[in-house]
Amino acid sequence: MATDGVKIIDGDLARDTYDQIMDLYDSDANIDTIRKEVPFVKDNYGPDTDFYHEIFVTAYALAFWEIGAITDDILHEVKRVIDLKAGVKVWTEEGDEKEGNKRQRELDKLLKKISAPNQKIRKRKKYKLIKNFYFQPDDVLTFQLSDKNYYAVICAKVMQHRGQCTYDLVATTFKGETKPTINDLENCCIAGRIIRSGYDSKTTLSYQPNVDEIWNYTKQDNFIFGLSYHLVTHRDIISFKDRFEVIGKLKIKESFKQDGGYGYESSFDRFESIFSDLDKHMKVFGEQNFPVALLCER
Repeated sequence: MATDGVKIIDGDLARDTYDQIMDLYDSDANIDTIRKEVPFVKDNYGPDTDFYHEIFVTAYALAFWEIGAITDDILHEVKRVIDLKAGVKVWTEEGDEKEGNKRQRELDKLLKKISAPNQKIRKRKKYKLIKNFYFQPDDVLTFQLSDKNYYAVICAKVMQHRGQCTYDLVATTFKGETKPTINDLENCCIAGRIIRSGYDSKTTLSYQPNVDEIWNYTKQDNFIFGLSYHLVTHRDIISFKDRFEVIGKLKIKESFKQDGGYGYESSFDRFESIFSDLDKHMKVFGEQNFPVALLCER
C-alpha cells in the first residue's frame, strides 16, 4: 500500500469523497440528498479497511463541517477512527516516525476544528457552462504529424466540472500515410489500463458491467478496465483545434469509459511527442492495447 500526503484532503479517496459532496452542494442539492448520495457508511477495503476508512471519514467530516451540516454521529466516528491510529501507524511504517507524527497533528487539528461550530459556512458556487463545443462525444479525430503520417483519437467524453470544460481523448493505434476512415479504425486498438479490483468477481462485475468481455479477451479476471485519457481544455484547444478533423463517430461502451489514467495536453506539440512513439509512451504509463471491436458498440 502506498500512502499519499498526510493532510486530510490528500490522495484519491479523500479528494473523491470531498469533491463528490461539494459537487452535489454546488448543484443545489439539499443536505438530505447529499447524505443519501454519499452515505456515511464503512466500506470493505480489505485488509487495510481501518486505514482507508479513516481517510474517508475525515474527508467526509471536513466537507460536512464546511457546509454547516456536521452531526454528532459524524463527530463521534471521527473521534473513534483517530483513537484507532490506523493512519498514524501506516505513515510511520511506510515513512518514519516523523511522518506518523505529522499525520497525528493533522488529525488533531481537524478534530479541534470540527468540534466547534462553523461560523462561516461555505457558499454554494456557480460555474459558467460552455454551450458551443468544438467536438462532440464519440467523434473520431484524425491529425497529421511532422512525419506526414496520419493518426487518430476518439473523443470519448466532453466533461464540464467546476467551470472547466475538457475534451477527453483516447489514443488509437492507427498510423497511416493516408487519412483514415471509420472502417480503417475498426481493425485498430485503443489504449487502456487494467486496474486490480479489491472486490470479488461478482461485485467487480456489478460495478463495471460487461467487463467480463475484457476478462475473456485478456484471459485474466477480476480487474477493472479504464481508458487512458488525454485531456485538452476548451481554452487550450482553441489554438490548435484546426489541426484535428472529424471523420465520423465511434462510441465506446459507456461502462468502459472509466478513468484508467489521464494527462493534460496543452499544445499540439504534446501530440507530436506522444504519438511519434506511442508504443514507448504506453509502456512508460503501463497501458495496453484493446481492440476497437471489443470496446466499441457495433
